[in-house]
Amino acid sequence: MTTTGQDVDATRVIRGLEDDRSSVRLRTALAVGTTPDPRFVDKLIERCAIEPEFFVRDMLTWALTRHPAPMTLPGLLREVRSGRAQARSQALHTLSKIGDRQAWPAITRALLSDADDEVARSAWRTAVVLVPEGEESALAMVLATQLGRGERETQLSLSRALVALGEVTAPVLHAAATAPDPRVCAHALATQRLLRDPDAGFEFAIEEAKRIVALGGPGEEGR
Repeated sequence: MTTTGQDVDATRVIRGLEDDRSSVRLRTALAVGTTPDPRFVDKLIERCAIEPEFFVRDMLTWALTRHPAPMTLPGLLREVRSGRAQARSQALHTLSKIGDRQAWPAITRALLSDADDEVARSAWRTAVVLVPEGEESALAMVLATQLGRGERETQLSLSRALVALGEVTAPVLHAAATAPDPRVCAHALATQRLLRDPDAGFEFAIEEAKRIVALGGPGEEGR
């Protein structure tokens, strides 16, 4: 029995994506993306869930975007329901890069409030890309429930998502700016500042917001 050239190529790709050396995995993902082949879509998605190196994960995502969306969406939509946080996060990231709004129903409230910060951040970015016209306000209301969450990078990601939605976020930010929780209040105020002035630095905006709250500004109402 002889082995075909296709079988040899497939074996080489699979071994390359599983190689202990990140440089080999990176080159293999690059090669697959350069010459897309539907045989490798499932393997690329599978590898995204466990790949430890950021740059390799990014190359895996790029390779997936090089394939037609109908080939990649089913597997990615399964991954967003995975019990593995990295699988959910990377699948969401890849969906944001593909940008096909058929994936929108998969961006659930559960994902937007996922307990894992990386998953939630990926969900926020993806939601802003995929949200259908007319549903921005509803999305802003869900995102606003996450104000005050996490450390600086998480808060910055949420602020960027809200700002990207535009003026539809103004009412929810106004409401959140009077919240009794000082972290929520400060985060809302900082995001309002970024909405008015996108060039303002988040660090400056959040520190300014904290000072306003500490001095008894918004956030004191309703206590």
